[in-house]
Amino acid sequence: MIIKKQIVFIVPLIFFLILSGCTNRSTSASIKSQEPVILKMAWWGEQPRNDATEQVIHLFEKEHPDIKIEFEYLNWDDYWKKLDPLAAANQLPDIIQMDLLYLKPYSKSHLLEDLTPYIKNHTIDTKSVDGKVLSSGVVDDKLVGMPLGLNAPLVLLNKSMLSGEGLSCPKADWTWTDFENIVLDVHKSSQLYGTNGLESPEVFFQYYLQTKGESLYNSDGTSLGYDNDQLFIDYFNMQLHLLNQGAMPTAQVMQQINRIADEPLVNQQAAMTWTHSNQYYSFSQAAKEPFQILPPPGPGQNSGLVVKPGQFFSIAKGSKHKKEAAKFINFFINNIEANKLLKAERGVPVASNVANEVKKELPNDQKKIFDYVERVESNNPNIEKAYPIGAVQVVDNLEDISNQVLFKKITPEKGARLFRKEANLVLSKNKKG
Repeated sequence: MIIKKQIVFIVPLIFFLILSGCTNRSTSASIKSQEPVILKMAWWGEQPRNDATEQVIHLFEKEHPDIKIEFEYLNWDDYWKKLDPLAAANQLPDIIQMDLLYLKPYSKSHLLEDLTPYIKNHTIDTKSVDGKVLSSGVVDDKLVGMPLGLNAPLVLLNKSMLSGEGLSCPKADWTWTDFENIVLDVHKSSQLYGTNGLESPEVFFQYYLQTKGESLYNSDGTSLGYDNDQLFIDYFNMQLHLLNQGAMPTAQVMQQINRIADEPLVNQQAAMTWTHSNQYYSFSQAAKEPFQILPPPGPGQNSGLVVKPGQFFSIAKGSKHKKEAAKFINFFINNIEANKLLKAERGVPVASNVANEVKKELPNDQKKIFDYVERVESNNPNIEKAYPIGAVQVVDNLEDISNQVLFKKITPEKGARLFRKEANLVLSKNKKG
């Protein structure tokens, strides 16, 4: 009887323990399932972009309490220095801001996810995005980068500096000769700079080539796209002429500028600056005044000016939360309130319905950026696409040689030969067979 009583006591105890174990596991699983997904995200940019992007992240998290985003932002140089070792270790953030220079090398290294399936299953809505715009993020028939905004090169001009010196403002169809004369006149009248240095030679030398019917790269990315080195020589001789007259900052001065707040235009030390349309907001915020917008000089502006995506968002191939990352990208390009916060700082929104709504609420001086990009797009239907493998090195070489020319260490003639030799050596590796 004693044995039977023990058995009777033990059996209910076993059932109780089993049930308790099941309940604990179920409760634990329930608690675990309620934990938010953590997405890691990184981008480069100036403070206005950083502040606005943080606000958009908070807005997204409010609407998606099951997703939290940990983020980091850096300047351009530090961003890629940090990203490269993470890419090598396959530890990239879930959402990465990408550029035309890096799309192909990162995609060819199998580091970026194809976004096409997320469009097909409606996680990312692209109904209001032009197919031409989407094509800018395609590599090997895979959409590896979602364009975030449309930009175009331009010149920002402080009209008050010209009018204060009794000088007239240039018209939209101005020429390179007009540009030189205005820059020299401003300097003679005020002893200030007529322009900043023509920074980003990969942008504006490429623009200059396109106005001449040429290009920086050939169609298959295996060599430079122009044969006449006199184009390189003329472009840099023009800058040297302005530099020698004191009408343009020296290369030493320009290298000390690390942020828009230090730009000569912002501090009324120069009458104009060369930049991209999406930078207008940051420049006007830093200077606390509007600027006149001009296309870069011509002739050949319609062929020289091409719209390009400001940046892309890509999803890392190694991400464990691709669907949630796709949800954020969808929110970023399609949510009207989010884009009102962003103020087109990454470019005119790619979703046409969003662009229309954002434009309505912008101050008049910022609306003209939308009008400018629309004019460029209507005059030239092309769009810039991912640059060839090796373009990062080509651009680095171009910037280095540009500095050597502007520091007067080498002549434009030598710079032209050196750039051609180094660029073609890099690009020739893209030849098949």
